[in-house]
Amino acid sequence: MSEQDFGPSGTEHSATPTPQPGEPEPNGSGSWRPWRRQAPDRPDDSSPSSVLPQGSTPEGPHADAGPADGMPEVLLTNGTSTHLHGKVDVVAGSIHKFVRQTRKLDLLEGVRIDRGEVLSRPFVCEGQWAEAWQQALAPQAPRPRERVVIVVAPRSFGATTFALRLLAEHTDSTTTLFKLDGDWNAPSQGRLPLEEEHAYQLDLKDPERDRPSADFLNALSTFADHLEDARSYLVLTVAQELWDDRLTTRRGVQVVYVSEPPDALRVVETRLTAAGHAPLVAELRSFPKAVASLRGLHAMAAVRAANTIVMTWQEHRRLQDTRTSAALPRSAPADADLTLEDRITAALSDWRDHLDGLFGEVATTHDKANDSLTLDDRCLLLALAVRQSAPLSTVASTARALHQALASKDIGTRSSLLPAQSSFAGRGLRRRIQDIGAAVGSQDTVLFDRPAYGRAILEYVWDNYEAMREVMLAWLVQSAVGDSAADLPVAALSALVLRHGTTAHLTTLGAIARESHPNLLSAVLDVAVHDEHVGRLAWDVLYRWAEQKPYAPTVISTCRRVLHDDAANASTAKRAMVRLRRIAHTTSEPDLRRDVLKAFEELAGRPTGTARLVAEVRDWQESQASAKSGSLAFLALMPVQDDGMPWLMSDRAQGIDVQRALQDLLSSPDTTAEVIPYLTGWIRACAFDPASYGRLRDQLLPALRGHNMFHAGMELMKALADVTTPQGVNAGEDFYQHLVDHRLQPVFSLPKDPA
Repeated sequence: MSEQDFGPSGTEHSATPTPQPGEPEPNGSGSWRPWRRQAPDRPDDSSPSSVLPQGSTPEGPHADAGPADGMPEVLLTNGTSTHLHGKVDVVAGSIHKFVRQTRKLDLLEGVRIDRGEVLSRPFVCEGQWAEAWQQALAPQAPRPRERVVIVVAPRSFGATTFALRLLAEHTDSTTTLFKLDGDWNAPSQGRLPLEEEHAYQLDLKDPERDRPSADFLNALSTFADHLEDARSYLVLTVAQELWDDRLTTRRGVQVVYVSEPPDALRVVETRLTAAGHAPLVAELRSFPKAVASLRGLHAMAAVRAANTIVMTWQEHRRLQDTRTSAALPRSAPADADLTLEDRITAALSDWRDHLDGLFGEVATTHDKANDSLTLDDRCLLLALAVRQSAPLSTVASTARALHQALASKDIGTRSSLLPAQSSFAGRGLRRRIQDIGAAVGSQDTVLFDRPAYGRAILEYVWDNYEAMREVMLAWLVQSAVGDSAADLPVAALSALVLRHGTTAHLTTLGAIARESHPNLLSAVLDVAVHDEHVGRLAWDVLYRWAEQKPYAPTVISTCRRVLHDDAANASTAKRAMVRLRRIAHTTSEPDLRRDVLKAFEELAGRPTGTARLVAEVRDWQESQASAKSGSLAFLALMPVQDDGMPWLMSDRAQGIDVQRALQDLLSSPDTTAEVIPYLTGWIRACAFDPASYGRLRDQLLPALRGHNMFHAGMELMKALADVTTPQGVNAGEDFYQHLVDHRLQPVFSLPKDPA
């Protein structure tokens, strides 16, 4: 069998050379493929097209002339993908545009955003938001004032929503909206993509990697000129604590400050109406105490309040249905007869005054009768003196560090009672349950159908006892009985780790659950990546975890959840594909590679998934994506059938060079073992039909005659030893006769089946 590299057959390739006397005749069809230089990367839309001097035509006087008299041979590509074989002096094409961006592999990735989807979302732009909105727009035209707009706002104020809506409303309909992922160690203008008629949006909220510098702003000023040339825009949203007030405005850069959130009541009403709960809006307006509870909430809290109102309304209806269908149990909760107004008012309350009493300290404390502060309070006062105004978590951690530094190894009074004695000396379980507002049914079942109140308790402890957070996370992980978002511990974990709008708690949860409960961790991440405020940060965490072996199974599980969700949009699915690609590219673990292949195979069974895998293979073959990921996508597509034939061998598999992919896979010992079973399956499926078998064999032969194909070909022939066509032809022997020159067959014999 020949070890030479054959070129793919086709009309665009040169004809088979005629062998000279004394030379061995090539075994099979196709021409020899000489060495060719790897083509450099080019933009997706810069495929070459034909260009002729003015007044010339392909049928001109020199159309058939060869390179004579020192004249170079000119190849006209006619706008099609062209494979070059042999010496070519000039490849002529036309450059329709010049884009300054020449890099592809080191740019920030992102997802395309549907303009209609952005415009259909509930949106409130009033008060200070309306002022900031007008500041960002040019007075003479409804367009952003500058090509680069920076929106500085506190966390959870809705700055991302502000930015995307601004671009959706005030850029041309032909402009592509694109949301970038900040995968960098520090902001760098060189990592920003630049395409014509694009509007980019990027969040800078990570305190470790997203803090903008003066040099970054200077570079953005120059970048603004390039954006203008490309008719594109860039809007950055920066968390207020990351913005240095000493940074001044640069030419071409507009800085907008959002200092107030949108009106919380309007946000709630807008979201309720959009969700189809317009009658609930009218009822809410008639509840003055509930409306008062909404005042001053930031955007994220207002969204949670809208969800709480719907949940409370559903809870109220459920109880009402229970009352009409059957009598309430004898030990029903005390709030069973509450009206909808009472329930919504209670649910929107933060319960802090009530919980302050429940979580008050029983031991001797500082009070009006005793002005002396406890040690904990003194540490807290010193922390405030040092930090002044600072986030609550920062003050709490600083105070705790001081307390630990001052505390000796053996302090504090301990009860003289043993744990069992101390427990028996206290109240009984039934009394304790009643004291916290629950009831015990006749079958010793605790009745506590108060989800809003329960969430308030969790959030109160989470916010006020910083040292308890890791303990609570570990406790909730151990309490979970499943890995569904409907599982109450999973829902509680999701609410707590996302509460502060950062990924610090998500990282802590990952360290706790990555090995013992990876599926539960992926369930929480599935919630996180779909969260409109923390989603981008959660995707960033998954991107970093993708190259870390302990976290890779969780990343794969999360991406599979996303890709299996029929409601997932194209941008979300693309993010999942990017993370799977990263694992395939960085891992050397066979188990992880198999897991990624399994995820791709599941994707191949879905109509939209096939298109994503085809794009992955195409990017691989165009050197724009990882070869490891692209080869896995190709393997995942191999089992797909089309009218009894492999789908990849049908006319529907456009955009994939199947012969080239097979040669790449079969030429490497690492992937030969993976692809042989798929090829064997192809041939087995077609063996019963002589026409299909012959067509498939003839399509596979050129790939098997390529360079370094000897070992792979022999392995395939051995695997086909038990496959026989209806005419009694052994498939392995048939391939052997077509692939191995008859003069070499005595040297390279095909092993016989031991059976």
